[in-house]
Amino acid sequence: MKGGAQFPVRLRYSKHGKVRWTSHRDVARALERAFRVTQLPLAFTEGFSPRPKVSFGLALPTGNESNAEYLDMELVQVVDLDAMCGALTEALPEGMAVTGAAPLSERAPALQEAVTAVNWLVDVFDEQGEAVDAITLERCVDAALSAPALPAIRRRKGREEEVDLRPVIRALSVASDHPSAVELELQTQPRSAKPSEILAAIGGLGEARALRTHQWIERDGARCEPLDADTRPCAPQVRAS
Repeated sequence: MKGGAQFPVRLRYSKHGKVRWTSHRDVARALERAFRVTQLPLAFTEGFSPRPKVSFGLALPTGNESNAEYLDMELVQVVDLDAMCGALTEALPEGMAVTGAAPLSERAPALQEAVTAVNWLVDVFDEQGEAVDAITLERCVDAALSAPALPAIRRRKGREEEVDLRPVIRALSVASDHPSAVELELQTQPRSAKPSEILAAIGGLGEARALRTHQWIERDGARCEPLDADTRPCAPQVRAS
């Protein structure tokens, strides 16, 4: 559909299990297929090749799981958001679920620009592929937090460059209920990093499994998850007199 009133909505979805090996592009295709199957009244762009007005948030590295992925989209009519979440989950591959939705304010900043921090829970293994004991992991964490820099090599446009990952780390600790895992809070702007890069930099460690648990939008000292930022209350239903 083209033209007419448009109703922006923000979705939260999760990605667990085998589907974690699906790329960001294939996740987008799976969601767009679910939109078609459920006949969601999406708004489309104008022009020779119209596309649904859907804007995805930060890409999740392939192989990682998440409780908190987001996208923004525009509809051409108001829908029951709870019913929509259930219908979309039914149409998605096993391991993916739409876990929340909220009406979005007009002209809200794009998710990729608005999100400033993310939280991770990461199972850690050593160079031999074994789980790291709590004492060794605590030592690596302490060393990383006290280090003035955490250099890492990245390849961009065919060239290697050294970057400092220490400013990306906001918080790092051994998980209280899982001695072979760490909890990470990483900034996303102006530079971000994958959990695997952080672990490699702090002691040659690797990730057995990484779960993105939260994303955050921070403004003027306030900190909100994306479903609570730039969204507006659902319109009250009018009762017949």
